[in-house]
Amino acid sequence: MLTSSSRLKSGRPSLSGSSDNQPNTLELLRDGDQPFIYDIRFSKKTFTLKLYDTSNPNQHWTTLRPDVVVLAFDISNRDTLAGLKEWRNDITRYFQYGHGERLPVMMIGLKRDLRKEGEEIIYPQEGYRIAQELRCDRYAECSAVTGELLAETFEDLARLAAMTTTEKGGQSEGTSCVIL
Repeated sequence: MLTSSSRLKSGRPSLSGSSDNQPNTLELLRDGDQPFIYDIRFSKKTFTLKLYDTSNPNQHWTTLRPDVVVLAFDISNRDTLAGLKEWRNDITRYFQYGHGERLPVMMIGLKRDLRKEGEEIIYPQEGYRIAQELRCDRYAECSAVTGELLAETFEDLARLAAMTTTEKGGQSEGTSCVIL
């Protein structure tokens, strides 16, 4: 979900960067803690990202009405790309809202810190190409371990979600934007 600053609560991790130029550190994420909530600031506004993982045992992903979907894969493991096309088809099948609305999709390459020379590695050019083939709206890569491009990836995700919202917050009504 993406909400305006009026709904912010203290004590949540911030992805706006640290003052000492150290990468952001994220706590261990557990399925029972979903949604995962992060505050982010860009364009002079503060947003709250609430992310739901499809593996959450307490919430089946088809019961959500997301405003943005993230397709994620491990850039060090080519096998993780195999399921993205099927996931993309499921998104189209399960989330047809009508009225000409199209659900924005962002593809994210994870574990950027593991990129080394080798046959299994997915390089950025290939990631962009696959994102285009899958008709994704954005492509990004990041590393949760090193923090490399993490804040920028969340900012891109928030920007994509914000582009889909009305002044009330949702695509059509409400005060939040769900990210699956």
